[in-house]
Amino acid sequence: MRYLKITSCLFAIAFAFSCQDEPKQEIIEKQADFSYNVTEFADIGVLRYQIPGWEELNLDQQKLVYYLTQAGLSGRDITWDQNYRHNLSIRKGLEQIYTSFQGDRSTKEWQQFETYLNRVWFANGIHHHYSMDKMKPEFSKEYLVSLMEDQSISIPSEAVDVIFNDQDSKKVVLDKDKDIVLESAVNFYEPGITTKEAKAFYNSIKVNKEQPVELGLNSRLVRKNGQLVDDVYKSGGLYGEAIDQMIYWLQLAQGVAESDKQSKALGLLIEYYQTGSLDKWDEYCIAWSTSTEGAVDWINGFIEVYNDPIAYKGSYETIVQIKDFDMSRQMNVLSENAQWFEDNSPLMEEHKKDTVTGVSYKTVNVAGEAGDASPATPIGVNLPNNTWIRTVHGSKSVSLGNIISAYANAGGSGRLQEFAHDQKEIELEEKYGAKADKLHTALHEVVGHASGQINPGVGTPKETLGSYKSTIEEGRADLFGLYYLMDPKLEELGLVDNWKNYGMAAYDGYIRNGLVSQLVRLELGKDVEEAHMRNRQWVSAWVYEKGKEENVIEKVIKNGKTYYDIKDYDKLRMLFGELLRETQRITSEGDFEAGQELVETYGVKVDQAIHKEVLNRNKQFKAPAYRGFVNPVIVPIMEGEKITSFKIEQPDTFEEQMLMYSKNYGFLE
Repeated sequence: MRYLKITSCLFAIAFAFSCQDEPKQEIIEKQADFSYNVTEFADIGVLRYQIPGWEELNLDQQKLVYYLTQAGLSGRDITWDQNYRHNLSIRKGLEQIYTSFQGDRSTKEWQQFETYLNRVWFANGIHHHYSMDKMKPEFSKEYLVSLMEDQSISIPSEAVDVIFNDQDSKKVVLDKDKDIVLESAVNFYEPGITTKEAKAFYNSIKVNKEQPVELGLNSRLVRKNGQLVDDVYKSGGLYGEAIDQMIYWLQLAQGVAESDKQSKALGLLIEYYQTGSLDKWDEYCIAWSTSTEGAVDWINGFIEVYNDPIAYKGSYETIVQIKDFDMSRQMNVLSENAQWFEDNSPLMEEHKKDTVTGVSYKTVNVAGEAGDASPATPIGVNLPNNTWIRTVHGSKSVSLGNIISAYANAGGSGRLQEFAHDQKEIELEEKYGAKADKLHTALHEVVGHASGQINPGVGTPKETLGSYKSTIEEGRADLFGLYYLMDPKLEELGLVDNWKNYGMAAYDGYIRNGLVSQLVRLELGKDVEEAHMRNRQWVSAWVYEKGKEENVIEKVIKNGKTYYDIKDYDKLRMLFGELLRETQRITSEGDFEAGQELVETYGVKVDQAIHKEVLNRNKQFKAPAYRGFVNPVIVPIMEGEKITSFKIEQPDTFEEQMLMYSKNYGFLE
């Protein structure tokens, strides 16, 4: 959900617009006095967002939002350390150099230093937030050492070396021919621990098969006295200094909770952080999932497992949100009809759920983000991730409305003109694309991740599908949404006024992105590694190949440029349905071999000639490939020790916010 990551999706769409050609130019009233764009560097653009609905909250609700955002920021350093063991010492040293430097800031090398620091801030570490590759600076090691010596700043020598050498070159390794735990730089496993050892450790732990906890979710696997043990994140344990700060703010939040259910959920979250108990985490998730009233909600915990090559360890993240009641009412119709979508899906009957429980979908406005959700953010969320809780107690699915609006207000449409096959495709996208994308996100989250069931006796997808679990789950949810985007039921439910055109726009955009335009995010010669990019490619490439005989999608070369033109949308829908059926079968039966073949055959390798062509075509565009956000700053107005009101301030610069965060929330340094 870094996209509605969700069965594993708290941010299933954690592609945070990574799946888009470019943010769609929806008709959104722009604020003439509000500047969305903050800065650009390397392949990154940083934006601002507003908090619609803030003024409609009463003082206690505003306090609740404030306390929750403070709790979230208090754990920010955890994400940095989870991402790589040297990140915090590197960040501290680079920031000290940046703030104390008295020399000429206009030199080429200093500009390169600033760019590198900005990239590290954005990625929460020295590995790219999306490609997972280590980001090497353009300046030399000698230049960095000279800056350190001039200002008497110390960075551990091993950390300095790793900035420039080839050690720990990829945060998350998914190559099937490598030891993915041993060779991943991510800090969930002590160096030297192998994939075989880690899997054997967790497989040896007995759990309730009907209600299994998420083993390893909140811990680092280490070797002590020759034995593997989980070093648990908790008060008094690993990351305890930051967690104690989080607990302090969560206790204040509990004191202004909107309801007894909210208060109970916050109390259980506090107990979880105090004890590190995964049973307590499940209790909290149940309480949180069933607390659906009120204007304020939150996501807080070690949640998404995308950064763990074997999908056990949860990355720390928080999102604090205010409900958008008007949009939520419109989208509740999907929740109310979730059973119809399940019953009428192309899944095998034995893989359908008899009862789809408690699916809810709301549009919310973000009030603050931290950890793995910031600066790069999802655009939607579906939680909790534990399958049995979702099945029995339901889940929450939300679309981050103000984030989507900020993307739209700050974006451009140049890539659409370049990569769309013809004028009709462009017109469909411009008229229907934005809403079609929102609807696909909703279908992905509400009915996609909630659909289907595991066969009796089959382990969880994490156990059976291994490193392919995340991309298969995201593809499955995408396919569910794609199948229904071309269904007149959407018009019958009042969600669209011309279902065929919305479906065509959605199909055009998905194929265009999956086969062509998302390649702008990938370095030439690289395989596709990121789970969402993989799933969009294997879905698109599979239907293209299977439809060749009937020319469902035609590959077109015009003026030396490659395009994919959909010739038969109805047959394409049937192919999406066929692939959905097979993907659900793989998931339900735990068919690792079939899942591996699907992903490796269609989702990993890239046609190098097309990739080179796409990168050359993309050079004309100045818009950055990736975007993220600074957070508005919620400032309390005090009378003595009492909060009487708040004001919302926007950061002037990205650097200002990053330095403020390190100063005020650097509890692990």
